Amino acid sequence: MGNVRRTRVWAAFMYAAILVLLAPPVQAQFVGDFIPDVGLDLSGNWSPILHEDFLERIPGPELVNYSGLPITDGSRLWAESWDSSRLTMPEHQCQVHVSPYIYRGPLQMRIWDEKDPQSQKIVAIKNYISTYEQTRTIWMDGRPHPPAYAPHTWMGFSTGKWDGIVLTVYTTHIKQGWIRRDGLPESDQATLVEHFIRHGNHLTPVSIVTDPVYLTEPLIKSQDFLLNTNAGGNWLYPCEEVEEVEGRPRGAVPNYLPGQNPFLYEYANMRHLPLAAALGGAETMYPEYMKVIKDPPTAPKDPLALAEVSPHAVKNEAPNPIPNDGEVHVIPVQGNVYMLVGAGGNITVQVGNMGVLIVDAGTADMAGKVIDAIHKLAPGKPLQYIIDTHVHPDHVGGNLKLRASGVTITGANVTGDIADASKGAAIIAHQHVLDRMSAPSGKQSPFPADAWPTDTFLGDSKVLYFNDEPIQITHEKAAHTDGDSIVFFRHSDVISTGDIFVTTGYPFIDLERGGSIQGELDALNHLLDVAISKHDEEGGTFIIPGHGRVCDRWELIEYRDMVTIIRDRIQAMLKKGMTLEQVKAARPTMDYDARYGHDSGFGTTDQFVEAVYKTLNGKHEGRAN
Repeated sequence: MGNVRRTRVWAAFMYAAILVLLAPPVQAQFVGDFIPDVGLDLSGNWSPILHEDFLERIPGPELVNYSGLPITDGSRLWAESWDSSRLTMPEHQCQVHVSPYIYRGPLQMRIWDEKDPQSQKIVAIKNYISTYEQTRTIWMDGRPHPPAYAPHTWMGFSTGKWDGIVLTVYTTHIKQGWIRRDGLPESDQATLVEHFIRHGNHLTPVSIVTDPVYLTEPLIKSQDFLLNTNAGGNWLYPCEEVEEVEGRPRGAVPNYLPGQNPFLYEYANMRHLPLAAALGGAETMYPEYMKVIKDPPTAPKDPLALAEVSPHAVKNEAPNPIPNDGEVHVIPVQGNVYMLVGAGGNITVQVGNMGVLIVDAGTADMAGKVIDAIHKLAPGKPLQYIIDTHVHPDHVGGNLKLRASGVTITGANVTGDIADASKGAAIIAHQHVLDRMSAPSGKQSPFPADAWPTDTFLGDSKVLYFNDEPIQITHEKAAHTDGDSIVFFRHSDVISTGDIFVTTGYPFIDLERGGSIQGELDALNHLLDVAISKHDEEGGTFIIPGHGRVCDRWELIEYRDMVTIIRDRIQAMLKKGMTLEQVKAARPTMDYDARYGHDSGFGTTDQFVEAVYKTLNGKHEGRAN
């Protein structure tokens, strides 16, 4: 069956290539002026032809059937750990199929052109996909793709051009999704090239997915659609989160520990294959693999045992989305909230009639450029508040200069000492941040006194009302440090998380400053309680991480799942009596290292594993549920 599938895919691909070669030459620019209207009209209602890959497209593929797919070792471990019960969790029930996958199921698709009303040139080609009520836009006007630190969506950001009569589409900024619905992941680093080919009443989209995290080479697939002149509309697919499993512990994420998936051999035994063939990899795509099937390798007996683990390291394939050009960049987030990037940690900026409030201040050496960026963003508006989410220098280093550039206006803010009004903006943080920025009597302070918080709180939260917006500051106990706060802009519906949540690496759990794995997970789960999606786990509450790109609730869900699963694995290793060095060597993070791992710098993989191991031994305690 796998050979038939691959034959059809390559036949579709070669068909596309022949059409391109036979098409007349087109003098069109992909970037710049409008692209001339060439190619074929794709508009109409289209229904899928579902005779190909029926199991994958309708009831779903067999569990632990990864054959014929060029997946990495990390992808395989991710999928083997995936428990389908995860889909019963409220936050996963409305998970949408990403653009490289969504065309492969039952759906009704409507395609139409969006034209400039004056010139009648095509600005975009639109798709309405009934599954999950997705509207996809393929921009045809030559606009550039957004910066890497912009939000991702289920459909991604797509631009198209006509290659003769073939529509070629390039898509970036796609959320994490599926390669196959039996748990094989597609990372948020994946990009997609598509060729839409129409022949009479038939439409064949050919997709080429490149994923540096979970694929070793591009994956090519095709789908077939038939023009449906009787389709008067498209069905709706509303999704609402419900509690399907009563009594599930807060924050629990269903997953199988390595080697304990009860369905590991089911497909292989059913097809009379060695397990290695079912577990996939690029080598299983080719006829030469028949030799391996005749003499298969021995399957690992205990994936948690040191001697059974592959010793090679996994390279991080996810570049930092923040530009390293020495400049501060601004991106609108939502409401009157913006994000500044390039000054160390991300800086959240709220602007309004009363002035400017920022969350975190970046590094000391970038403070001048941050001030310039704020002045351009809000000319003539004074900086009145700085909120510190924690004590690390890449977030509080700019306090001194930024505070001095601001003002205190009577009635707008109140500092701990009325004399501070003449010194600039107020700095708000939890008391633990002040404790760590100052020093015990007789010792040298790590920060100058004028950079210290001027207004602290001891309890769980503090509230402000500024620029006609309620702002809630919540202390997250013993998370990444003991002084972490999240800041929720309730009208704009934006949360600034500090380094509790980042998109660029594993959590840096700072043991010396009171961090713990349970506190980190408590904080992530609390963030999930606060954030609300607009539709099918997209939009709604936007989230500014301490480092990385703008996110919404879905990225937070995946991050929480990852941290929980790694915690569960290390806990199992502790129960087996494994030492810290044995745990590190066993690589319990292997399936996530290509996305989040680092072996040098701030917050390495080893530091994360060590922090989880030590806090699970009971040395630190997080916030009670």
